[in-house]
Amino acid sequence: LFDGVYPFYPQQRKAAVFDIRTIIVIVVFLTLACSFLLIIPGIRGRARLYWTLRVLLSLFVGVVIVVVQFTGDWETGWVQANTSYKSFSHAQVNVDIGLHIGLAGVNITLRGNPVNQINETINYNEHFPWNFGADYDRSYSEGLEKGLPSPILYVAEKFSTQSPCAVHRQYRIAGHYASATLWVAFCTWIISNILFSMPVLIYGGYMLLVTGAFIIFSLLSFSTVRNSPMCLIQIGTSTLHVAYGGSFWLMLAIGLLCFVAGITIVAMHHLNLDLLKAFFDFHEDKAEEYQEMPEVFVNPHFVKKGL
Repeated sequence: LFDGVYPFYPQQRKAAVFDIRTIIVIVVFLTLACSFLLIIPGIRGRARLYWTLRVLLSLFVGVVIVVVQFTGDWETGWVQANTSYKSFSHAQVNVDIGLHIGLAGVNITLRGNPVNQINETINYNEHFPWNFGADYDRSYSEGLEKGLPSPILYVAEKFSTQSPCAVHRQYRIAGHYASATLWVAFCTWIISNILFSMPVLIYGGYMLLVTGAFIIFSLLSFSTVRNSPMCLIQIGTSTLHVAYGGSFWLMLAIGLLCFVAGITIVAMHHLNLDLLKAFFDFHEDKAEEYQEMPEVFVNPHFVKKGL
């Protein structure tokens, strides 16, 4: 030890709280939402409520589709255990170990109970990427060189390419295709908003159905990892189990919302077109189109020439 700290670390490690990319996406969509709220007072009548409902729901769908690309809770699991803390040390610590699996990698959390034990602050959150262009084994090797706590290295080793568990390839490919499908869903969401701004509402409803379909496809793609058996993650006398996390269930809810909204718009187009146009603020424009001109000016020169 060097002043009570293991010499592998120049300073104490701190747990990450937020992902910067997630914050950027949320700030961008919040800026759009606030900009719209500033112009709401200029919309008169019942159309103000309709515009607010449409825009806020649409922005919510868009921000969720983008944010879940960077979240790490598609699958999560926690376990509390008594385990060794460092290699070449017999010290036992009581910790909470969390596993958070995302589309682009895995986060492993280690938190002490209490946080301060054996003269150290036990509060870690380490990320190991497996997206295309990233080297998971290299990240794992760097963790070994830095001297990460043994529970983190043990869990991270289960997802390496050399592990007998052989789940690295399944998670990597499933996450890649789920991410690609979600980006397609984001593109169809943009197209649906463009169509809703034009008098072709039924096609906007169709694109919402396509958006929901691609979201469901992404969930099915990620779910394929369950086809391969997962190795037991045994820590002390406890076993770490994972289950679908918040991002997975949130995307399922968004996909069902897109289906419900798309089916409702298509049904209203065939059953009550006037109500649908009123909701999208096209009813008044249609009335103005058929309004008679109050005054007509005729050039007398052309009238005499015609006579």
